[in-house]
Amino acid sequence: MYFRLSNLYFWFFALLGGLLPYWSLYLEGQGFSYLQIATLMATIQLTKIVAPSIWGWIGDRTGQRVRLVRFGAITGSLFFAGVLLEPGFYGLLLVMLAFTFFWNAILPLYEVITLRTLGKNKEKYGKVRLWGSVGFIGAVALVGGLLELVPIRNLPWLLLPVFAGIAISAFLLPAERGERKPPAPKGSLKAIITHPAVVTFFLMNFLLQVSHGAYYTFFSIHLAQHGYGKLAIGLLWSLGVVAEIALFLVMHRLTRNFTIRQIAIGALTLTMIRWVLIAEVTDVLAVLLFAQLLHAASYGALHAISVQYIQGFFGKHHHGQGQALYSGLTFGAGGALGAWLSGFLVDGFSTSAAFWGGAAAMAIAIVITWRGLRPPPIHGEV
Repeated sequence: MYFRLSNLYFWFFALLGGLLPYWSLYLEGQGFSYLQIATLMATIQLTKIVAPSIWGWIGDRTGQRVRLVRFGAITGSLFFAGVLLEPGFYGLLLVMLAFTFFWNAILPLYEVITLRTLGKNKEKYGKVRLWGSVGFIGAVALVGGLLELVPIRNLPWLLLPVFAGIAISAFLLPAERGERKPPAPKGSLKAIITHPAVVTFFLMNFLLQVSHGAYYTFFSIHLAQHGYGKLAIGLLWSLGVVAEIALFLVMHRLTRNFTIRQIAIGALTLTMIRWVLIAEVTDVLAVLLFAQLLHAASYGALHAISVQYIQGFFGKHHHGQGQALYSGLTFGAGGALGAWLSGFLVDGFSTSAAFWGGAAAMAIAIVITWRGLRPPPIHGEV
């Protein structure tokens, strides 16, 4: 099962590795404006607001999460093929919305499948999940190298084999029995999501993803403006993920020696420093390399504690919905708003201004987290 669980993470994040670093460059090459690029990039996050909740609810009600993952993989791939038609801004917007609605269903469902399969061995989650990071790095390097040889307009064609890998790995998973969960205690979900510590948790992660809007939308364009080539851009993206892998390998030690609140505040502070360095010292390679190593904090540490936080607060009755809310309210709403706001900052000022906006979001998140974040209950009951 280790191979089967790791395999889908590998291909899913390989697609992100081929898409995120180069998609804004592809859109720029297609002649879209900065605001249009920001809007199109935001669609990757926008459907996370509703899609994971819908699919998570269906998964909780039916227990057929593996079948839903397979359905999302196949249907999402078919919709992405619409990109090959080069349909213009509004056509591409519809294609991206349809593609991501199904594609964004995969990961929240799969996180639940993975944790349930691991059972009492949840500490092995990091070792399974790190293969997603390996897939991301491999795709970034391979696609970046190929784009040094072929025009950027060929990017969608380069991604098609990765879609095939996602679909095949989804069908390698054994089917579930389809057992339905027992009914949850009345009003229990409302009690969880209105708990002050849970509200703080979601606000923290919302602002974290708002701050990442400039990174996921304009980091590659920012680097290209400072003279970095496509392969160099890809390798810089990869460095961040290498740091993330290293963090996942030692995360169990950090959680033993520090509280969730201490890890969160430390990671948010390092993330704020990272955005300032990227905004102001891009030309100094050594500083830029250090900033990318801080991805271990800005994504790795906070995601690792968030997965455990959700399990602790939402428990067995609402685990799927908790995972969906985490994806929708933070990566979805926060990521989409961050991408969109960064578009206005870049259009009105510069790419550096967008990263300063991310640093400001982190300053607010640090204050909120300092005042309100508390550890989850031991047995997942509020």
